Amino acid sequence: MTAMPLPLRFQVGARTLMAVQRQLVRVPLSLDEAMEGRLPVLPTLDRTAHGYAITSLPADRRDAMAFAGGGMIAFVRQHYTRHYIDLTIGFDAYQASLSGNTRSTIKRKTRKVADVSGGTLDIRRFRTPDEMTAFHDIARRISLRTYQERLLGSGLPDDDAFLRQMYSGAAADSVRAWLLYVAGEPAAYLYCPVQGGVVRYDHVGHDPAFNDLSPGAVLQMAALGDLFAEGRFTRFDFTEGDGQHKRQFATGGVACIDMLLLRASLVNRLTTVALGGFDRSMALGKRATQKLGLQKVAKRIRR
Repeated sequence: MTAMPLPLRFQVGARTLMAVQRQLVRVPLSLDEAMEGRLPVLPTLDRTAHGYAITSLPADRRDAMAFAGGGMIAFVRQHYTRHYIDLTIGFDAYQASLSGNTRSTIKRKTRKVADVSGGTLDIRRFRTPDEMTAFHDIARRISLRTYQERLLGSGLPDDDAFLRQMYSGAAADSVRAWLLYVAGEPAAYLYCPVQGGVVRYDHVGHDPAFNDLSPGAVLQMAALGDLFAEGRFTRFDFTEGDGQHKRQFATGGVACIDMLLLRASLVNRLTTVALGGFDRSMALGKRATQKLGLQKVAKRIRR
């Protein structure tokens, strides 16, 4: 596997204060691998690579992975639950598994969006190559207005490699995508490739002009209804990272970490010391913010 330039970010919410570039080989674990507790096999590093970036490693495999690194610097960048939805239980059972507050909130938000749209929820579905052309054009325009695109550079891609993957996946019936329109205007998108019966939550976004309507949550539930109705998928994978939206919709999760294994150089040691100190400071700040009830203020600052 080829090493790629990956930034090690000193980040506050969505804002990157600075970043240190390292040439890293990314070693992502699938949801199945994380659930099974597998230890990934590390590919051979070429001379230009600084190390590995391992994502979704089961948290209880931390020490074993560090040992497998053979003297490399092991640094845990984040802890999180990799959330998922069991798509084999049926939509009615799934809805019953959600908290009463979540069910009532989603219903209220759905009614609100439908009322603004003339009484009908306007969800448009895409899966064929021709349909994906229309989807990508509209979803990309939404993406350009999202904070993920503006601050993180992680909106819906439009490079040739992504487009080739999108079209080949659609040709193999291995992509599902949705758009939500509000009063005739595109408001939110969701793009999910499918592999081995697992639907991945790869790209999502909504136009901030519709923030008060929570279009992302409304679209999520409508998309899940479609996936359950198809009856051919096993899980919906929320992928790496935590978040309220994922916790709200998930039926299960795996405790995971993202770990760096870096060559034992002085520069890499100094980098991990700096990152560790910064991350601890951010964790202390988060706890203080929660204790003082300043979450809304902190959210505005982060974005």
